[in-house]
Amino acid sequence: MSVRFLSSVAALALSAGTAMADYSLTILHTNDFHARFEPISKYDSGCSAEDNTEGKCFGGSARLVTAVEEARARSNNSILVDGGDQFQGTLFYTYYKGKLAAEMMNKMGYTAMTVGNHEFDDGPEVLRGFMDAVDFPVLMSNADVSGEPLLADKLMKSTVIEQGGEKIGLIGLTPQDTDELASPGPNIIFTDPSDAVQGEVDKLTAEGVNKIIVLSHSGYGVDKMVAEKTTGVDVIVGGHTNTLLGDMEGAEGAYPTMVGSTAIVSAYAYGKFLGELNVTFDDEGNVTEAVGAPIIMDGAVAEDESTKARITEAAAPLDEIRNKVVAETSEAIEGNRDVCRAQECGMGNLVADAMLDRVADQGVQIAIANSGGLRASIDAGEVTMGEVLTVLPFQNTLSTFEATGETIVAALENGVSQIEEGAGRFPQVAGIKFTFDAAAEPGSRVSDVMVKEGDSFVAIDPAKTYLAVTNNYVRNGGDGYKMFTDAANAYDFGPDLADVTAEYLAANAPYTPYTDGRITKK
Repeated sequence: MSVRFLSSVAALALSAGTAMADYSLTILHTNDFHARFEPISKYDSGCSAEDNTEGKCFGGSARLVTAVEEARARSNNSILVDGGDQFQGTLFYTYYKGKLAAEMMNKMGYTAMTVGNHEFDDGPEVLRGFMDAVDFPVLMSNADVSGEPLLADKLMKSTVIEQGGEKIGLIGLTPQDTDELASPGPNIIFTDPSDAVQGEVDKLTAEGVNKIIVLSHSGYGVDKMVAEKTTGVDVIVGGHTNTLLGDMEGAEGAYPTMVGSTAIVSAYAYGKFLGELNVTFDDEGNVTEAVGAPIIMDGAVAEDESTKARITEAAAPLDEIRNKVVAETSEAIEGNRDVCRAQECGMGNLVADAMLDRVADQGVQIAIANSGGLRASIDAGEVTMGEVLTVLPFQNTLSTFEATGETIVAALENGVSQIEEGAGRFPQVAGIKFTFDAAAEPGSRVSDVMVKEGDSFVAIDPAKTYLAVTNNYVRNGGDGYKMFTDAANAYDFGPDLADVTAEYLAANAPYTPYTDGRITKK
């Protein structure tokens, strides 16, 4: 921990002592944990026991337990909250769904969390089971759930807690496009984040609550917009865009980022950091000071032994699947979201190539993979099935369908339409090449689309019907690909994408990752 941070905490304690009406609160926070119960490597993927012993790994529930206990000991008044997306990302979620997340969050004593889009990956039923299992409120303000019986009586927009003799209002927020990002079902209507937050702030303020924290799984950009467009929000604890804030390398902004009098914080993802924000409020509930930093969960943080033993026990049924070596790669395969959601990347080429290779004998010419489906990199050397499943955890299946050239171009336009936000819809492709201009207006960014015919590439024909492959999530309109939902001759029940990729890696072992210019930036 930096000397500057310690001195800030000391100054905070001093100021709290001199102004008796002041109220100090430590907000401990996580976001985008994605079922990383075990330690992770620098690639956010699995980390071996040997590397963990040598101090080369990060995160894991056992480290978080220790870090939370130590942080609570530094403060006489703290809460622990989560910015969403506890679900999905490793075999632990595939096997246990939300049960292990609920167990670990209860053990750490979370105060509240917001619903992330991935909490809807298996529909409202699994989310409801998780909510029934946890000892704290799960919140989401910007949706009408009255038509969804599983959530209507359970999922609150906001709540009020008593903490250190004061009332604190907590409001949840989830992406407005969750219906495109996950599987919430047809009964939930998602609404504008700023309007939803302001509505809850007004309600809480009328109840005499003047300290208000938003738990937001909407991304750093939306958080700044909400802070700008609303009044009465003191702190926003963020998530969704895996944003690191602070003064370390790779940070996207200050910790906290101040927009007016609202302090915005976020702690990257995967349990790699524990956020620690110390806030001082005056008697009217105004923030007079907000200081802190995300604490890195590296090898210097001891693992809690009982938690480590429990995770080892939970991992036992997964090990046979996970430890199977399926291939070898000569170099690390780049799957970092910051790269793959902005340009052609090695992991995107691997997955798109694997998809196309599997169905090429059916006459399929074009593969499109959404970069949001690529969840990690893979390091050089032996590749286990567990690593492949960490990259491709969603149990998506191959979908083949017919589409005109015009529809394919529209799909590519959708894919590059939110590149500024790092959106998961960015397309990784095989069998086609294209150019895009991120400076142009969305909808007119794509040019020079070429399709492979035999051994050469020819310009795409808008009127021609092509056979294409993607995953069932994209084919059914996920990540904005609504132009595929009514595709002719669609078949969504092909093999699991992770199995397809593992078999392609095995057939081409040792695999050498590459990029070849199939996606060009103007």
